[in-house]
Amino acid sequence: MTVHFVGAGPGAADLITLRGLRVLESSPVCLYAGSLVPRELLDSCPEGARLVDTADLTLDEIVAEMAAAHDAGLDVARLHSGDPSVFSAVAEQMRRLEVLDIPYVVVPGVPAFAAAAASLGRELTVPGVGQTVILTRTSARATPMPEGEDLGTLSASTATMVLHLAVQRIEEVVAELLPSYGAGCPVAVVARASRDDEVILRGTLADIADQVRQAGIRRTAVIVVGRVLAASEFPDSHLYSPGRRRS
Repeated sequence: MTVHFVGAGPGAADLITLRGLRVLESSPVCLYAGSLVPRELLDSCPEGARLVDTADLTLDEIVAEMAAAHDAGLDVARLHSGDPSVFSAVAEQMRRLEVLDIPYVVVPGVPAFAAAAASLGRELTVPGVGQTVILTRTSARATPMPEGEDLGTLSASTATMVLHLAVQRIEEVVAELLPSYGAGCPVAVVARASRDDEVILRGTLADIADQVRQAGIRRTAVIVVGRVLAASEFPDSHLYSPGRRRS
Protein backbone atom coordinates (compact mmCIF):
# COMPACT_ATOMS: atom_id res chain seq x y z
CA MET A 1 0.00 0.00 0.00
CA THR A 2 1.26 3.48 -0.88
CA VAL A 3 -0.04 7.02 -0.56
CA HIS A 4 0.53 8.85 -3.84
CA PHE A 5 0.66 12.63 -3.56
CA VAL A 6 -0.43 13.61 -7.07
CA GLY A 7 -0.18 17.08 -8.56
CA ALA A 8 -3.52 17.55 -10.31
CA GLY A 9 -2.34 20.63 -12.20
CA PRO A 10 -3.64 24.21 -12.16
CA GLY A 11 -7.26 23.56 -13.08
CA ALA A 12 -7.76 22.12 -16.55
CA ALA A 13 -8.45 18.41 -16.18
CA ASP A 14 -6.19 17.47 -19.09
CA LEU A 15 -3.11 19.06 -17.50
CA ILE A 16 -2.56 16.17 -15.09
CA THR A 17 0.48 14.06 -16.02
CA LEU A 18 0.13 10.60 -17.53
CA ARG A 19 1.71 9.13 -14.40
CA GLY A 20 -0.75 10.99 -12.21
CA LEU A 21 -3.68 9.79 -14.28
CA ARG A 22 -2.52 6.17 -14.08
CA VAL A 23 -2.27 6.45 -10.30
CA LEU A 24 -5.77 7.87 -10.18
CA GLU A 25 -7.13 5.08 -12.39
CA SER A 26 -5.65 2.36 -10.19
CA SER A 27 -6.19 3.68 -6.65
CA PRO A 28 -9.27 2.43 -4.75
CA VAL A 29 -9.14 5.46 -2.43
CA CYS A 30 -8.92 9.08 -3.58
CA LEU A 31 -8.58 12.08 -1.31
CA TYR A 32 -9.02 15.38 -3.13
CA ALA A 33 -9.37 19.10 -2.41
CA GLY A 34 -12.89 19.65 -3.67
CA SER A 35 -12.64 23.42 -3.98
CA LEU A 36 -9.54 23.25 -6.20
CA VAL A 37 -9.34 19.94 -8.07
CA PRO A 38 -11.49 19.58 -11.22
CA ARG A 39 -14.36 17.17 -10.68
CA GLU A 40 -13.77 15.63 -14.12
CA LEU A 41 -10.65 13.96 -12.79
CA LEU A 42 -12.71 11.89 -10.39
CA ASP A 43 -14.37 10.19 -13.36
CA SER A 44 -11.03 8.42 -13.87
CA CYS A 45 -11.18 6.71 -10.47
CA PRO A 46 -12.02 2.99 -10.40
CA GLU A 47 -15.66 2.03 -10.09
CA GLY A 48 -16.61 1.87 -6.44
CA ALA A 49 -13.57 3.85 -5.28
CA ARG A 50 -13.84 5.71 -1.98
CA LEU A 51 -13.83 9.44 -2.83
CA VAL A 52 -13.16 11.82 0.05
CA ASP A 53 -13.39 15.60 -0.32
CA THR A 54 -10.82 17.01 2.11
CA ALA A 55 -11.90 20.65 1.79
CA ASP A 56 -13.55 20.66 5.22
CA LEU A 57 -11.33 18.08 6.95
CA THR A 58 -8.59 18.73 9.48
CA LEU A 59 -5.08 17.34 9.08
CA ASP A 60 -5.85 14.65 11.67
CA GLU A 61 -8.97 13.57 9.77
CA ILE A 62 -7.07 13.42 6.46
CA VAL A 63 -4.29 11.30 7.94
CA ALA A 64 -6.88 9.05 9.58
CA GLU A 65 -8.32 8.31 6.13
CA MET A 66 -4.84 7.41 4.88
CA ALA A 67 -4.19 5.21 7.90
CA ALA A 68 -7.48 3.39 7.43
CA ALA A 69 -6.58 2.72 3.78
CA HIS A 70 -3.15 1.50 4.88
CA ASP A 71 -4.72 -0.92 7.36
CA ALA A 72 -6.96 -2.23 4.55
CA GLY A 73 -4.04 -2.55 2.13
CA LEU A 74 -5.50 0.01 -0.28
CA ASP A 75 -3.47 2.47 -2.34
CA VAL A 76 -4.40 6.14 -1.96
CA ALA A 77 -4.34 8.86 -4.61
CA ARG A 78 -4.02 12.15 -2.73
CA LEU A 79 -4.88 14.84 -5.27
CA HIS A 80 -3.46 18.31 -4.72
CA SER A 81 -3.92 21.26 -7.05
CA GLY A 82 -0.87 22.44 -8.99
CA ASP A 83 2.37 20.77 -8.01
CA PRO A 84 2.94 19.26 -4.55
CA SER A 85 6.33 20.97 -4.17
CA VAL A 86 4.91 24.49 -3.81
CA PHE A 87 2.31 25.80 -1.34
CA SER A 88 0.54 22.44 -1.14
CA ALA A 89 0.51 21.66 2.61
CA VAL A 90 2.03 18.27 1.77
CA ALA A 91 5.02 18.48 4.12
CA GLU A 92 2.97 18.05 7.29
CA GLN A 93 1.11 15.07 5.79
CA MET A 94 4.42 13.41 4.89
CA ARG A 95 5.69 13.99 8.42
CA ARG A 96 2.63 12.26 9.88
CA LEU A 97 2.94 9.33 7.46
CA GLU A 98 6.60 8.84 8.37
CA VAL A 99 5.68 8.61 12.05
CA LEU A 100 3.03 6.00 11.18
CA ASP A 101 5.47 4.15 8.88
CA ILE A 102 3.10 4.54 5.93
CA PRO A 103 4.95 4.66 2.58
CA TYR A 104 4.35 7.54 0.18
CA VAL A 105 5.58 8.83 -3.17
CA VAL A 106 5.14 12.15 -4.97
CA VAL A 107 3.93 12.58 -8.55
CA PRO A 108 4.70 16.11 -9.77
CA GLY A 109 2.15 18.26 -11.55
CA VAL A 110 1.91 21.50 -13.53
CA PRO A 111 2.21 24.41 -11.06
CA ALA A 112 -0.05 27.44 -11.25
CA PHE A 113 2.81 29.80 -12.05
CA ALA A 114 3.73 27.70 -15.11
CA ALA A 115 0.13 27.71 -16.32
CA ALA A 116 -0.02 31.47 -15.81
CA ALA A 117 3.17 32.01 -17.82
CA ALA A 118 1.75 29.83 -20.60
CA SER A 119 -1.48 31.85 -20.68
CA LEU A 120 0.55 35.04 -20.84
CA GLY A 121 2.68 33.63 -23.64
CA ARG A 122 5.83 34.60 -21.75
CA GLU A 123 9.04 32.99 -20.57
CA LEU A 124 9.87 33.96 -16.99
CA THR A 125 13.63 33.73 -17.58
CA VAL A 126 14.66 35.97 -20.50
CA PRO A 127 18.36 36.35 -21.48
CA GLY A 128 19.81 39.64 -20.31
CA VAL A 129 16.56 40.68 -18.62
CA GLY A 130 15.79 38.23 -15.83
CA GLN A 131 17.25 34.85 -14.90
CA THR A 132 15.82 34.47 -11.41
CA VAL A 133 12.24 33.71 -10.39
CA ILE A 134 11.04 34.22 -6.82
CA LEU A 135 7.99 32.19 -5.82
CA THR A 136 6.41 33.57 -2.68
CA ARG A 137 3.18 34.62 -0.99
CA THR A 138 1.94 36.94 1.73
CA SER A 139 1.02 36.05 5.29
CA ALA A 140 -2.48 37.49 5.64
CA ARG A 141 -4.92 34.83 6.90
CA ALA A 142 -2.19 32.20 6.48
CA THR A 143 0.93 30.84 8.15
CA PRO A 144 3.27 33.77 8.99
CA MET A 145 6.22 34.30 6.66
CA PRO A 146 9.68 33.47 8.06
CA GLU A 147 11.96 36.35 9.02
CA GLY A 148 13.69 37.88 6.02
CA GLU A 149 11.08 36.70 3.51
CA ASP A 150 8.93 39.83 3.54
CA LEU A 151 8.22 41.42 0.16
CA GLY A 152 10.37 44.43 0.89
CA THR A 153 13.42 42.23 1.40
CA LEU A 154 12.69 39.86 -1.50
CA SER A 155 12.01 42.67 -3.96
CA ALA A 156 15.44 44.24 -3.50
CA SER A 157 16.82 42.05 -6.29
CA THR A 158 14.07 43.17 -8.73
CA ALA A 159 13.99 39.58 -9.98
CA THR A 160 10.84 38.21 -11.59
CA MET A 161 8.41 37.58 -8.74
CA VAL A 162 5.37 35.31 -8.70
CA LEU A 163 3.00 35.67 -5.77
CA HIS A 164 0.49 33.01 -4.80
CA LEU A 165 -2.32 33.49 -2.29
CA ALA A 166 -1.87 37.27 -2.37
CA VAL A 167 -4.36 38.77 -4.81
CA GLN A 168 -6.80 39.63 -2.02
CA ARG A 169 -4.07 41.96 -0.66
CA ILE A 170 -3.16 43.52 -3.99
CA GLU A 171 -3.01 47.08 -2.61
CA GLU A 172 -0.56 46.09 0.14
CA VAL A 173 1.48 44.02 -2.31
CA VAL A 174 1.82 46.98 -4.67
CA ALA A 175 2.84 49.28 -1.83
CA GLU A 176 5.60 46.90 -0.72
CA LEU A 177 6.96 46.35 -4.23
CA LEU A 178 6.88 49.93 -5.50
CA PRO A 179 10.13 51.13 -3.84
CA SER A 180 12.22 48.48 -5.62
CA TYR A 181 10.39 47.84 -8.89
CA GLY A 182 8.93 51.27 -9.61
CA ALA A 183 5.45 52.27 -10.71
CA GLY A 184 6.09 51.42 -14.36
CA CYS A 185 7.12 47.81 -13.74
CA PRO A 186 5.00 45.37 -15.78
CA VAL A 187 2.55 43.22 -13.82
CA ALA A 188 0.10 40.51 -14.78
CA VAL A 189 -2.60 38.79 -12.75
CA VAL A 190 -3.90 35.44 -13.97
CA ALA A 191 -6.97 34.07 -12.24
CA ARG A 192 -8.02 30.44 -12.67
CA ALA A 193 -5.17 29.75 -15.09
CA SER A 194 -5.92 27.09 -17.73
CA ARG A 195 -9.63 26.94 -16.89
CA ASP A 196 -12.54 27.90 -19.13
CA ASP A 197 -13.25 30.93 -16.93
CA GLU A 198 -9.63 32.13 -16.86
CA VAL A 199 -9.10 35.89 -16.47
CA ILE A 200 -5.90 37.70 -17.47
CA LEU A 201 -5.09 41.25 -16.42
CA ARG A 202 -2.03 43.10 -17.71
CA GLY A 203 -0.74 46.41 -16.45
CA THR A 204 1.86 48.00 -14.21
CA LEU A 205 2.29 48.45 -10.49
CA ALA A 206 0.62 51.82 -10.96
CA ASP A 207 -2.70 50.45 -12.20
CA ILE A 208 -2.94 46.72 -11.45
CA ALA A 209 -4.74 47.13 -8.10
CA ASP A 210 -7.57 49.08 -9.76
CA GLN A 211 -7.84 46.41 -12.46
CA VAL A 212 -8.06 43.62 -9.88
CA ARG A 213 -10.77 45.46 -7.93
CA GLN A 214 -12.81 46.17 -11.05
CA ALA A 215 -12.54 42.54 -12.18
CA GLY A 216 -13.62 41.31 -8.74
CA ILE A 217 -10.74 38.85 -8.44
CA ARG A 218 -10.35 37.66 -4.85
CA ARG A 219 -8.80 34.17 -5.01
CA THR A 220 -7.30 31.41 -7.20
CA ALA A 221 -4.94 33.84 -8.90
CA VAL A 222 -1.22 34.45 -9.24
CA ILE A 223 0.52 37.81 -9.57
CA VAL A 224 3.55 38.03 -11.85
CA VAL A 225 5.86 41.04 -11.52
CA GLY A 226 8.94 41.82 -13.57
CA ARG A 227 10.56 43.25 -16.67
CA VAL A 228 10.38 39.89 -18.48
CA LEU A 229 6.67 40.49 -19.05
CA ALA A 230 7.40 43.29 -21.51
CA ALA A 231 10.84 42.23 -22.78
CA SER A 232 11.34 42.52 -26.53
CA GLU A 233 14.92 43.69 -27.02
CA PHE A 234 17.16 40.99 -25.55
CA PRO A 235 20.04 38.80 -26.75
CA ASP A 236 19.39 35.31 -28.09
CA SER A 237 20.10 32.50 -25.66
CA HIS A 238 23.58 30.97 -25.88
CA LEU A 239 21.87 27.56 -26.02
CA TYR A 240 21.30 27.75 -29.78
CA SER A 241 24.08 30.18 -30.65
CA PRO A 242 26.32 29.22 -33.61
CA GLY A 243 29.24 30.16 -31.38
CA ARG A 244 28.37 27.52 -28.79
CA ARG A 245 30.70 24.57 -28.76
CA ARG A 246 28.90 21.36 -29.63
CA SER A 247 30.15 17.79 -29.43
